[in-house]
Amino acid sequence: MSKEKLTRLRRAIDRIDQKILSLLNDRARIVQKIGSFKKETSDEFYSPNREKKILERLKSLNKGPFPNHAVPVVFKEIFSASLAMQAPMKVAYLGPAATFTHVAALRHFGRSAELVPQGSIAKVFEEVEHSRAEFGVVGIENSTEGVVGQTLDQFLSATLKISAEITLPISHHLMARASLRSGEIRRIYSHPQAVGQCREWLEENCPDAMIREVESTAAAAQRAAEEKGSAAIASEYAAELYNLKILKRSIEDHPNNFTRFLVIGRKVMSPSGHDKTSLLFSVKDEPGILYKMLEPFSRAGINLTKIESRPLARLKSGRLPLGKWEYIFFLDIEGHQKETKIQKAIRALELKCHFLKVLGSYPKSS
Repeated sequence: MSKEKLTRLRRAIDRIDQKILSLLNDRARIVQKIGSFKKETSDEFYSPNREKKILERLKSLNKGPFPNHAVPVVFKEIFSASLAMQAPMKVAYLGPAATFTHVAALRHFGRSAELVPQGSIAKVFEEVEHSRAEFGVVGIENSTEGVVGQTLDQFLSATLKISAEITLPISHHLMARASLRSGEIRRIYSHPQAVGQCREWLEENCPDAMIREVESTAAAAQRAAEEKGSAAIASEYAAELYNLKILKRSIEDHPNNFTRFLVIGRKVMSPSGHDKTSLLFSVKDEPGILYKMLEPFSRAGINLTKIESRPLARLKSGRLPLGKWEYIFFLDIEGHQKETKIQKAIRALELKCHFLKVLGSYPKSS
């Protein structure tokens, strides 16, 4: 290709970029009008069901060659900037910066939201319950390590609702100072779940290193940046933030490693057409209880996507709503709580329960 042709193509890209910028400003002016209307009518500014519909429509319209997986990434940032124009959005998350929860919050809310790190899952719930943040982001389960008990614990006493879910592929990287070689590693820091997800790799490749668990993968990266002979297992974003060199990428034992996060808020989301509803309830441990529990959903033809049982003795909170029972169940079903068949099934289940709480209905993540 001649330099003259390359120059012409680059000028064509410049002209297209100018058109994109002009269209973004046209969109922003309409967003401002919508924001003024919502202020007058007290409508919600953040609408994950609306965003879900827009993204699904755009992906179906995309003919390429622009990759379809990149469409949500681009438009999430447009949504984020638009929302910031209407009303500043404060989102609490389990920090510090560069944790996987932070990455999930960035992916969902974009960089125009004000993301505020908190020291614990309990603090995230507290910030949202006391209206110091509009929303919070917390982990609920990992495909390898299972459910996050601290989150279930908080839902027992919290009045908050689930507004959305985020499914994030998790890739763990071994990182350290640029001057440190793999054979010189004496300590490896990480969060307990990250250690568990990389256990086989660590035993095979770093048998002599001391594994030290810390409160987050970001804290691990910070330790590795400060201490000689130390490495961390953390995200690529953590390596960038703490100026660490990635010594080995993707050391997780199972390649299909995903973590599911929940967005928590104070209001019930309206239906999107592709929703999920989460329930938390308690029953006594007795013969046939599992069948009795699931029967209302089976009769109504409602698909169950997750059921998790957890002994109450394992829960740390003493703030149980109605007393102590033997098991707490966390259940996900397809559909929205405003649907008639969902309401009937929940009422039938409630008759068999000591305690039942609908945690929210929200758009299913892609």
